[in-house]
Amino acid sequence: MSVKEEGQKVWQLLLNRLRDKYRLVILNEETFEEKLSFKLTRLNVFVVLGLLSMLLVFITSYIIAFTPLREYIPGYTDVAMQRRIYELQMRSDSIERALQSNELYLQNLRLVLGTDSMAILKNAAPDTSSRKSYTDIFDKRSPEDSLLRIDYENQSKYNLFYSDSPSEKSSPAARSYTFFCPVKGVVTSKFNPLLKHFGIDIAANSNEPIKAVQDGTVIFSGWTVETGNVIAISHPGNIVSVYKHNSVLLKKEGSVVRAGETIAIIGESGELSTGPHLHLELWINGNPVNPADYIVF
Repeated sequence: MSVKEEGQKVWQLLLNRLRDKYRLVILNEETFEEKLSFKLTRLNVFVVLGLLSMLLVFITSYIIAFTPLREYIPGYTDVAMQRRIYELQMRSDSIERALQSNELYLQNLRLVLGTDSMAILKNAAPDTSSRKSYTDIFDKRSPEDSLLRIDYENQSKYNLFYSDSPSEKSSPAARSYTFFCPVKGVVTSKFNPLLKHFGIDIAANSNEPIKAVQDGTVIFSGWTVETGNVIAISHPGNIVSVYKHNSVLLKKEGSVVRAGETIAIIGESGELSTGPHLHLELWINGNPVNPADYIVF
């Protein structure tokens, strides 16, 4: 007999053994009564065990891949970590967009005001000359004085102003605009740039409303140590008006105001103030000018 025939004979024997039928019987131990019986072959047993093994592997893989139980397996990260990473990424994108918007706003603000005017506003020394006491000043007017003021204002309300100073000559737009009086009161400290007093001080009663001198946009509204509550407005013609020592600010940065609209309440905030008054500054083309040359107080 050849080797090939012997091999075929061995395989035939193995197949016959796999196909041999057996009977699995479950009996009652005491009565030997037959309860259950199964017809089995070795091949059927191997097939069933293989299918059960594959099903067990599939269930285990599903649990590891799609349930939180995989956190307890070394090497797997937290299930919610990816969600938190996504939320942090969205927040960082929002912060980046907000920073870009603020940077664009500052660039536009620099273009509107000009580099020189921004530098002067930032580097201007505090006005030490405003350390005055206004407690003994009383703004009491007689009826005749009030009538004279009203008559004079009506006559000169729409007059054009002219000045020989180079800074004012360079801005004809400033002379063509009408400036409204921000508050009625007594001028206690005049414009004196040599002493770094770039505006005038107007003493008035407490809680008097302060009004915008012209149409414009609020470019600063906040607190400083020396001058307290400060609000600055940018007007057409490269004009900026600044109001200091207020008790309350009624407008925020970016607000559009009209001429004569209330923007703050007079006060005495800041270290350089000793009484209720308004420190008013006018800047034209980045240079300070005397507000009394343009406004009747």
